[in-house]
Amino acid sequence: MTRVTADFWVRAYLARLRLADIPAFVVASGDATAGAVLVKLNTLDGQARLFQRQFGMDGVRMWGLLAEGEEAEVDAAAARQRGFDPDLWVIEVEDRQGRTLLDQPGLAD
Repeated sequence: MTRVTADFWVRAYLARLRLADIPAFVVASGDATAGAVLVKLNTLDGQARLFQRQFGMDGVRMWGLLAEGEEAEVDAAAARQRGFDPDLWVIEVEDRQGRTLLDQPGLAD
């Protein structure tokens, strides 16, 4: 199966968020072709969650929770991941309702 580039996926994800009136922006740009992506959800109340793509027990790609808690702690977790992988993208979504759209079809691929 053909995989989309990281840059293409990020642009499509940001467009989908814009259509839902959910603010989001790129915090860190990674490798345009094969960089992994982290999505930080900032609920604008001092709390945040950090998601990464992973494989489930059945081998299907999905979004899993990497960190959650105080926003500064979640930012530190993202920074540590970027320290391990400088090709990593970090997208920040700002939504008081906690929406990321990551559960929608096509976003785990």
